[in-house]
Amino acid sequence: MIQRFRAFVRGEVQGVSFRWFVSREASHLGLLGWVRNREDGRVEVLAEGEREDLDVLIFRLGRGPLPARVVDVSLQWEAASGDLEGFRIERTV
Repeated sequence: MIQRFRAFVRGEVQGVSFRWFVSREASHLGLLGWVRNREDGRVEVLAEGEREDLDVLIFRLGRGPLPARVVDVSLQWEAASGDLEGFRIERTV
């Protein structure tokens, strides 16, 4: 069953290749969506796919790449829309 979440990752997550890390991990899992920096210092992730793969990404978001220091990952589950293609890095908002 396809599901979707939006995550907000807080900590030292900008300027440490966090978006690249998320994009690589999500693509490897076959997930669709995007990742972007937010002006408030958080990273936002929208991901859609099989629940098992989403759970793996959620776990990895909590760890991040080596130079990152994740303090918190908050999740919002949403209805899957099927309107996403690939996984990309978007501009900061």
